[in-house]
Parts: sequence; C-alpha cells; structure tokens
Amino acid sequence: MVTAIWVMGALGVVVGVGLAIASKVFYVYVDPKILEVEGALPGANCGGCGFAGCSANAEAIVAGKSPANSCVAAGEEVAQAIAVIMGMSLEAKEPDIALPGCTYGVADADTKFVYDGLNDCRAVALLNGGMKVCTIGCLGLGTCARMCPFGAIVMGPKGLPVVDEKRCTGCGTCERVCPKHIITLSSVTRRILKEYTTEECTTPCQRACPAGINISAYIGAVAEGDYNRAVQIIKERNPFPTVIGRICPRPCESECRRQYVDEPLAINFLKRYAADQEMAHGKHVQPFKAPETGRRVAVVGGGVEGLSAAFFTARIGHSVTVFEAQEKMGGLLRSAIARYRLPMDILDWDIEGIKEMGVQSETGKLLGRDISVVDLLGQGYQAVLLAVGGWDSRLARTNGKEDLCPAPGCHLLIDIARAGSPGYPAVKLDGHVIIIGNANLPPQLMQRCQELGAEKITLLVREAAVDAPLSPAQVRANTGIGRLYGQGDELNAAELIDLASGATEKVAARHVIFAAGRVPELIFIPAPVESTQEGAPDAAPVPGAWEALPPYKQPAFHHEGGLMAKGDVLTDFSAAIKAIAAGRRAAASVHRLLYNLPMDLPDNVVAPETVIQNVHGVELVPMRPRQLMPLSDERMIAQGHELERGFSATAAKTEAERCLRCGLICYRREQEGAMQKVAVSG
Repeated sequence: MVTAIWVMGALGVVVGVGLAIASKVFYVYVDPKILEVEGALPGANCGGCGFAGCSANAEAIVAGKSPANSCVAAGEEVAQAIAVIMGMSLEAKEPDIALPGCTYGVADADTKFVYDGLNDCRAVALLNGGMKVCTIGCLGLGTCARMCPFGAIVMGPKGLPVVDEKRCTGCGTCERVCPKHIITLSSVTRRILKEYTTEECTTPCQRACPAGINISAYIGAVAEGDYNRAVQIIKERNPFPTVIGRICPRPCESECRRQYVDEPLAINFLKRYAADQEMAHGKHVQPFKAPETGRRVAVVGGGVEGLSAAFFTARIGHSVTVFEAQEKMGGLLRSAIARYRLPMDILDWDIEGIKEMGVQSETGKLLGRDISVVDLLGQGYQAVLLAVGGWDSRLARTNGKEDLCPAPGCHLLIDIARAGSPGYPAVKLDGHVIIIGNANLPPQLMQRCQELGAEKITLLVREAAVDAPLSPAQVRANTGIGRLYGQGDELNAAELIDLASGATEKVAARHVIFAAGRVPELIFIPAPVESTQEGAPDAAPVPGAWEALPPYKQPAFHHEGGLMAKGDVLTDFSAAIKAIAAGRRAAASVHRLLYNLPMDLPDNVVAPETVIQNVHGVELVPMRPRQLMPLSDERMIAQGHELERGFSATAAKTEAERCLRCGLICYRREQEGAMQKVAVSG
C-alpha cells in the first residue's frame, strides 16, 4: 500500500514536471490587446469581415490590416470600443453595398457550349471563361447568392444577381467568390475613385466619354420618364449636366452602335433634356454623398476643373473650399463662349448645384496676393489643389504684370526670358534651377537664368537620346520630376525620376521653370513626419514643410510619370468635359493622398488603345430616324433665345427609345415588334 502511494506520487511528480516543461516548450504568447479586441467583437464568426472568424479579425485589427470598424455584424458602439482599445480615432464608415455589373443574363446570351458539371460559377469559369460568348459576363449559376452569409442576394428572373440593400452589409463575400468580378462592392467613394478596367461591362459610348458617364443607364431613365434618376446618374460623373448638354463635342456619339443601323443616338441632347427638366422644377437633384470625414481641402481655381474637383471631393465627405481670383466662378465658360450657346443663367444654375453639395467658395482671392499655399496649409487645410489653368488663365488673373507664381519656386519660361521688360515682372533666381523643357532650348535662355542669379542649371528632357547645343553637365535625358519639396514660400528640393527604370533621386533645388507655358496641376500636403531609426521616437514635424505632386494620369497615359508628361494638358482643356474628368481624377488623388493609398492605376485600366471585346455590326434592328434639334432663327437669337431650343418631351422619349441598351458585346435586338434582349458574338 505504501509502495503504491510512493509510485503514484512519483508518477504525479514526473507528469507535473513533464507538463511544466511542455508548457514552456509549446507556450504561445497571445497579445493581451488581441484578446481585448476579440472580447469587444460580437463573436458571430460570420466571415463578413473577410477573415476566418472574430479571432482572426482581432489579430488583423491589432496588426493594422483591418480597420476598427471592420465587423459588419456589429454596430458603431463596438467599432468605437475597439478604437478606444487601439488608441485611434474613428471616422464615420461609408456603407458598402454589392453591385451587380452585367447587362444581360445567361438565358439571353449566345452560348459556346453546354456545361452540365459542377453547379458553381468558379468551376465553370475554369472552362475557357464559361459558357457565354462575352468573356466577362455573368455565368448565372448563383454562387454569390449561395455564399452570401446574410441572404442578401438572390438570382433574379433575368438570371442575374439581385441585391437586397437592406440585408447587404458590404462584407464582400460575393465579390471574393465571383470569378468574373461581375458583382463588386460599391460606395460613393469607390465610384469616384474608380477607373474602368477590362474586367467590367462597359459600353462603347461610356468608354468614349472623357468623364465615363453611364450613358445607357441615364438614357434608359429618360425613356421611362424618370428625369430625376437620369440627372442623378449623370451627376455621378458630371456636375455640369445643363452646361455640357449644350457645349459638349459629343465623342460618345461617334462610338454609338446605332450608327451601324442608321444614325448615332442624340446622347448629348438627351442629357440636356433631363438637366433642363431639373432646372425647370427649380430644385437640384443630387447624387449620393459619403459621411463627413472632418478633413479639409482647399481648391485654388474656380474654373471647370476646380469646381468639378471640389464637387467630387465634397461627395467623398471632405470639407472643401474653392478660392477664385475673379468675382464670379466659371472660368472660360463665363468668358469664352457665346451667350446664345451658353446663357449665364445656365452656368450659374450648375454652379449653384455644386455649392449645394457642400462646396464653400471665396471669390476675389488671388493666389500669391491674397492667399498662398503655405497660408492655406497653416489654416488647417490638409490638402491644397492647384487648378489655376494655363497661360491664358495666368493672363486673365494677373494681366501679366505681377510675379504671382501659383506654386512656390515655380516659374514659366516666358517670364524668365522677358523678366524686367515692359509688361513683365522682375524675377530673382538663386541656387539650383531646374528647367523642364526639350533639347532644343536655346542656350541664351540658360544664360538668362544665370543673369537672374542661378548658380546651377539643369535641363530635364523626357527624350532618351539628346542632341542639344548645351554642355552634357547641364542636361539630364529621360528624366522627369515626381515631387517637389519645400518649406514656407520656398522650394528646397525635387524628386527626379529616371523614366526608364523608375528609380528616384531627391536633389536640392530652389526653382523649377516650365517651358510648356503652364504650371501643372499640383496637390500640396503637409510633409509627412519622417521616423528616425527603428525603436527611436519619431522626428518632430518641420513647421511649414510641404510636398507637392500631380494627380494621377488619365488612363490613356497612366504609364507615364512625372510633371508635364506625355498626355498632360499644356494649356486650358480643349473641352469642358475633359476638364470635368480631370477634376474627378484630382479629387480621387487628393483622397488617396489623405489616406496614404496608392496612386498607381491597374494595368488593365481601359484606355483608347486597349483591346476590348466589341462588335462591328448589329442584326435585327430596324431603322428609326434620329430626332432633329429645333434651332432658333436670327431674330429669335437677337431676342435672347438659345441657338438650340431643346427637345420636347415626345422627341426625348422617342429618341431615348432608339438606344440599343448595349453592354460589352450585347445589345437590344428588335424582331417582329417584340423586344428581345440577346447577346451577339464579336
């Protein structure tokens, strides 16, 4: 008995020692903060956050890979509690919602083969993309509906997913399981930041529109008599619908598939009709707006680009103020277009709509005289966008008599060449001067820079091979400028980009001179605080220090880099619709900078040269004449009438019904009077 007790005791000691050793060997440390965050989460383990359960999401939150408000099953209180645990502030979260992006269902599409295998879109997609002729179309098997953890998606009668907005939490499960990216998350901010890619169902007219308006959608709304919805769709990408409906050069109509039957659709006249209905009712129809972020943005320049940038920035949720040198905003729209083409009450109406979105304005404020970039940053604006226009805009602002450079340390070459002569202000240079120009720059201009005080001069040219009448030490080929750095009203350095390799180099510089006749659009932000060595405290911020860089390039030139790159505008825009597109890109760039998001566009972004599935003819579509725009005669114009009088309600509906409601390669056929939605192969 005693022996047995000793044996059991010894065995207990051995087991205890073994367990103690094992606990040391296999011990896994769990960060108490992770446990605290996990305790605040509801424990639903629904996967809506994109992670495998609440434990995984808690780890991601602590690691900075998931935001404090990432749990879709919890409310604002939980997000706020997690933010307190993490010691961070919490901005209002804009709700995401799943958005189907296909025009026609499988039942209406031509088929390549019949698939009777696994009833899952991901399996079908492995077989040469699926059973539709359209390479990106919805496969219609409902994998997104089955995988939705909240039952927010069902397959509709057209064989396309239908989203219940009340149930959808924006968790993104459907987006992750859809192999064709037909259903994606959408929000105001996502739509403004969005550039179209080859994975999306875009129409020929939509791709041709510089602003990327969803043309078929608003024309469909006009056909249904829903003018408010039509205007809302237009303003998703164009805050000047009433103006553009009168002056747009209409590149969309050149790509309209209706031309394969008779004549292109009167796309722009229908835009004007919808916008005129809004104006006739005296109340602005506004697109959706994201929650307020509390961030402040200043836009310098109240022309089309500046007002458009302000409109989209406000829609994203930031507080924005436009500063304009003239007493009225509008830029060239107010001064360069005949009144019988664009009456001023039309322009004022659209500008009022932009202000209603929450845009503040201060007119009679000239940059360099009344305000400066540094002043605005010092007043708490977290970004300052320059949209001051080209050489012609400079003359309008300063009459050519004041040295009021819009960007610190930046000059136009013509002001350097004629500095001090009658009608031109004096200019003083010092230190390192960088000229952005070309290899044919006369040596006399370099000498002029030296006469004005330049100690070192570098000419940057984008060409790889240079045959210039300058010394090799003065020329850097295949080089551009990516960023500018300064403090207060002075420029201190520039980031040079090797255009072949993409390598960057920061060099000291006091002045940058632009030979092209304009200072480019620039976004100024306070210089980020640089960290010291690992483990050491952060360096103190430098008062008044700033960085400046351009918005990202338009899709046609998205591989270009640096200031004044190929595709950049050299003077004011050739069409207002292009300025609107640039304004949206500028707003998207500001937002990306404020949140430290990447500025690069995806490689599959849609550009004019992109190869996209398309059709070059249509079948079974009877001819219908295009509605003609009624015009005013000379007597009516003399009495103040517009040249183009606008469509009637009957003409607008008749013209809208000519639309083929195209998708990527699909369109509406008409056969024996019955509307049949089908797709045709390219």
